[in-house]
Amino acid sequence: MLSDYLTVKETGQHEIVIEKSRFIAHLARATTEEEAIHFIQKIKKEHSSATHNCSAYLIGETDNIQKANDDGEPSGTAGVPMLEVLKKRELKDTVVVVTRYFGGIKLGAGGLIRAYGKSVSEGLNHIGVVQRQLHQIIHITVDYTLLGKMENELRNSVYPIKEMNYLEKVEIQMYVPIKEVESFKSWITDLTNAQSEIKLGEEEYLEKDYL
Repeated sequence: MLSDYLTVKETGQHEIVIEKSRFIAHLARATTEEEAIHFIQKIKKEHSSATHNCSAYLIGETDNIQKANDDGEPSGTAGVPMLEVLKKRELKDTVVVVTRYFGGIKLGAGGLIRAYGKSVSEGLNHIGVVQRQLHQIIHITVDYTLLGKMENELRNSVYPIKEMNYLEKVEIQMYVPIKEVESFKSWITDLTNAQSEIKLGEEEYLEKDYL
């Protein structure tokens, strides 16, 4: 699993008009090729009367699955420029369909390349991009005598608290970036004078907006 990567924030769409043609960018996450194909087919069905429904997607930790489809536009003028925008923005597990309703003015090869690329780029700006960072959930168990000090330090730290359970002892669950697990454990050990029990839990991605 990647320690962090970028992807589209959510499923969404954004429309622009170029020389009277409507270009509607539909973006979504897809972690498998099947998901990407299903999304493309769904958009094609919804916009079956459109002139074109061009698509592109890249999937996998190393972008090992990449596809681009011009859907009737001149070869290389739609799907590939769309895919290049996803690559340039360093996105992963992302699928895009650009629906075009022809407005009567031909754009030429260069114009099409710019139009489809712009549609995806502006779509991403409108919908948003997030950074997904892999975190380790760390379970900390301490006596109540340490609670005041611990809670104050943890709430003022950069690490999010997942939950706190007040049982026979206090059990605290923290989100810690994978790369910082060892330094975090050392910090907790020092903070509690080694009077804490530290266990590793599940791994989970947290997301934050990426500018």
